[in-house]
Amino acid sequence: METAEIRRRWLSFFESRGHTVVPSAPLPFDDPNLLFVAAGMVPFVPYFVGQETPRWPRATSVQKCVRTPDLDEVGRTSRHGTFFQMNGNFSFGDYFKHGAISYAWELLTTSQREGGYGLDPERLWATVYEDDEEAISLWLELSEIPRERIVRRGKKDNYWHMGIPGPGGPCSEIFVDRGPEYGREGGPAVDEDRYMEVWNLVFMQYQLSAVRAKDDFDVAGPLPARNVDTGMGLERMASILQGVDNLYEIDEVFPVLDRAAELAGKTYGANPSHVAAQSHPDDVRLRVVADHVRTCLMLVGDGVTPSNEGRGYVLRRMLRRAVRSMVLLGVDEPTMPQLLPVSMERMSRSYPELRTDFDRISQVVYGEEEAFRRTLASGTTILDTAVDRIKARPQAPQRLSGEQAFTLHDTYGFPIDLTLEMAAEQGVEVDEAGFRRLMAEQRDRAKADARAKKTAHGDTHAYRRVADAIGHDVEFTGYDEVVSEGRVAGIIRDGETVEMAGAGDEIELVLDRTPFYAEGGGQLADGGLVELANGAVIDVRDVQRPITGLIVHRARVVSGEVTPGVLAHAKVDIERRRSISRAHTATHMVHKAIREAVGETATQAGSENAPGRFRFDFNAQHAVPATVLRDVEAKVNALLLEDLPVHAEIMSQQQAHDIGAMALFGEKYGSRVRVVSVGDWARELCGGTHAQRSGQLGVVKLLGESSIGSGVRRVEALVGGDAYSFLAREAAIVGQLAELVKARPEELPERISGMLGRLKDAEKQIAAVRQAQVLGAAPGLVATARDIGGVTFVSHDAGHDVSADDLRALVLEVRHRLGNDRPVLVSMAAVSKGRPLAIVATNERAREAGVKAGAFVRTAARRLGGGGGGKDDIAQGGGSEPGQVSAALGAVEDQLRARSS
Repeated sequence: METAEIRRRWLSFFESRGHTVVPSAPLPFDDPNLLFVAAGMVPFVPYFVGQETPRWPRATSVQKCVRTPDLDEVGRTSRHGTFFQMNGNFSFGDYFKHGAISYAWELLTTSQREGGYGLDPERLWATVYEDDEEAISLWLELSEIPRERIVRRGKKDNYWHMGIPGPGGPCSEIFVDRGPEYGREGGPAVDEDRYMEVWNLVFMQYQLSAVRAKDDFDVAGPLPARNVDTGMGLERMASILQGVDNLYEIDEVFPVLDRAAELAGKTYGANPSHVAAQSHPDDVRLRVVADHVRTCLMLVGDGVTPSNEGRGYVLRRMLRRAVRSMVLLGVDEPTMPQLLPVSMERMSRSYPELRTDFDRISQVVYGEEEAFRRTLASGTTILDTAVDRIKARPQAPQRLSGEQAFTLHDTYGFPIDLTLEMAAEQGVEVDEAGFRRLMAEQRDRAKADARAKKTAHGDTHAYRRVADAIGHDVEFTGYDEVVSEGRVAGIIRDGETVEMAGAGDEIELVLDRTPFYAEGGGQLADGGLVELANGAVIDVRDVQRPITGLIVHRARVVSGEVTPGVLAHAKVDIERRRSISRAHTATHMVHKAIREAVGETATQAGSENAPGRFRFDFNAQHAVPATVLRDVEAKVNALLLEDLPVHAEIMSQQQAHDIGAMALFGEKYGSRVRVVSVGDWARELCGGTHAQRSGQLGVVKLLGESSIGSGVRRVEALVGGDAYSFLAREAAIVGQLAELVKARPEELPERISGMLGRLKDAEKQIAAVRQAQVLGAAPGLVATARDIGGVTFVSHDAGHDVSADDLRALVLEVRHRLGNDRPVLVSMAAVSKGRPLAIVATNERAREAGVKAGAFVRTAARRLGGGGGGKDDIAQGGGSEPGQVSAALGAVEDQLRARSS
């Protein structure tokens, strides 16, 4: 049974039993505690922790997940993969243990002909929490599993929580016995390679007040409502139903592995073992490639781009692991163009958007592989240099230190396994233990930082209390009005609800309805005033949505007293709103124009819409030429003149897709979406506020384009009055320049270019004359030469405004004129651009006698208040004390005299 069919049967089974099918959330989930969705229940956490009221009593999903803590285990076990899909069914205060167990048993054991998975009941085992007698009784009642195949396990294995205070409860796991060829007999507690877990049923029924470890926590009491959270690993079930050894060999993964083996000239499974941990290193590397290529496909598909931090770093690391695995398999050519399309073909059966967006995805992945191959080349050079230095000292240990290996890995991205292999080829060991210690220290620091940042999904109890008191979502009226009447629904100060606030207090004010736009979708929040019926005045400075359905005004009480229930007159700062709305509309138009000019892969990667200006980030591997930016600007401004209507419509996601509306990666959309259109030209899913017509934008001026990370470019622009002011200033500057050079504005580029050319020629002539003048002093300086201890010595203060190049030329000319018949030392100093410098030169005979320039110039530089160095034949130094030039030259002479004595 193909993986896509297993997925389809899951959703069909639970939908037919009253569950709402919820689409998968994007992998880069909007949660401060997570880089990616790491479990199927993550999108439902607000319901489980009580932040939001569940939208349905029952739900089911197949959630895309990425989990990376066990990255080094990928390929080495049958259980670890970075990307996986979690089938889940959820009950929010509806059915509990009886329903969860009966549904699981029915789906697993119903024949495939009748829509189930058709597993043999004789192969199934269940584990339960050690004192969960109810679960044991239900398994005996509802299934055919005998008591001896129901195993009690402790908190580490069969108690679930999020790792932080919140909901938790016992769980029951379902295992499939894969047979004696996979390991020892005795059940899941004995061998989890033979007995593979496929489904976990979590019975969420307690509130945990403190969580110190997986098996160390405090139970505060029962939850108000008992919930069910289950997860079945889709890949694990596929490996069972497809009769393969591990998740790397299922239909969605193996084609990539097979293609990688073909490229490498390897035979997968040449040294067969049913146990992944006993696999040949080549098989492990092929599995890493297959797993990571698929994960990278899915991450880039959901809008993640490679970078050096956060989600982008995880993506970059996995892409590099896949590339380096192919290198270790002996493939020196780029391989992603051969592997990524294979993964897309398989995964697009469940996620068709991967096919339609493949041009963008492949551009990002191929560009990153190319960049990493350059890193590998430079890292190889650095490693070879380090090895050469080690081998140059045959008496010392032939060993690369852990610090050197760690620097190669951490600074240059050079993988440790390549370091180990390449060093071994040259007969050099690597202090792998030292490397692992440094890596562990780095991981510990990262974990400590993560723990420090981890919260119980924010302290939202005050917001929840206000939301519950209102009894409905706060009504946003700002699409249609900027002034509205409402009522004070709640006041929050210092994280707690209060009954009164006075003048000077910083508060979070909640109204039952408001025209103020809360920051979101790249658009900054509105500002303005709220005037209460009792005369109080509140200055609104920021507006946010801390939980779904609640709009909070962060404000300062200007005068009077604020109390709940008072009528409120809310007034948005209209000029700020209009200015931001113009910027937001301009962002949509620039987005569309850039995609038309650069290609459909130039999708939005972020934005900020502020009063009169915006910045727009988009995916692109290369800089956008200035000529293309000018075309984009011209296109947008031409459409402003057409005064296109800007309007918003509410429709289904499918309708939005059918009319070509753009959706942004990482955004969460409901079943009904708001589509903003600029005429019939630009359409985008958007919850922001906009101008009513394109002509209201006035003018859009693009200020420039730059890189903000690998594969991401940024355009910054001005809109309306800000753009006009900028252009007016530029026009004034152009006018001044035209007046100065006596030319028409259109002649300025040619005229100024000619002037710069002539200026450059004049500077060259002046430099030549100056150098000739400086060198003209050489014959006279030769005549001043003195003998000090058998060394011909010349010392000269060249004065001020002599460049370092001219001084060096004079020193070399004097040395040349003095010849090589006897030792020569020439010492000169000058002040260039207010800073002193000294140059010392010696000839070959002097160096043979041990007179070296570097030692003497350091003496001079110390007197100048600085330092210096160079080669034995010529060296330069400088400092910060121009008044010490004579003293510096004298110090060189003293050093030479001391040497001769």
